[in-house]
Amino acid sequence: MTFFTIPTATSDVVADIAARAAKVRMMIFDVDGILTDGSLHFSPDGEVMKTFNVLDGHGIKLLQNSGVVTAIISARKSDIVLRRATDLGVTHVHQGAHDKRAIFEQLITETGIAPEACGFVGDDVIDLPILSRVGFAASVPGGHPEVRSRVHYVTQACGGRGAARELCDLILHAQGNYEAAIAPYLA
Repeated sequence: MTFFTIPTATSDVVADIAARAAKVRMMIFDVDGILTDGSLHFSPDGEVMKTFNVLDGHGIKLLQNSGVVTAIISARKSDIVLRRATDLGVTHVHQGAHDKRAIFEQLITETGIAPEACGFVGDDVIDLPILSRVGFAASVPGGHPEVRSRVHYVTQACGGRGAARELCDLILHAQGNYEAAIAPYLA
């Protein structure tokens, strides 16, 4: 029985996605368009405000609790992203990363995790250098067509609306850790 569906996908495609997700030891998230819906709200004094989804956040925590390292690589720099990452316990946070490939290379060197054991979810062409290197590349329905055509998996949920949770649950299922992750809530 599969734990996710992809309309029109063959069983071979579904099996490939599950196999790739099963190998993820570090999941890396872009922010704008992935952990948020991509909207930027500016206060009258110029402060940028973003909206994050609590389901996404809890999925990230469940993934961490299962032993998967989580990281953020974002081209934009925002204090609110650092605050959200801190709240979630994401210790690898790289912002203002206009050369995402260089940051990714630094991150895999720091962690010792091979690119094939990494997952990354991004939505724009700036993310392609990482998406082309990881073992599990994902995007969202609102992602740029060039990105969506080059990833292993496109979420059903939109960015900032459960896409990160969908990926976290998929990885937990693929690794056989989903039931253990939710068990404390069923007792």
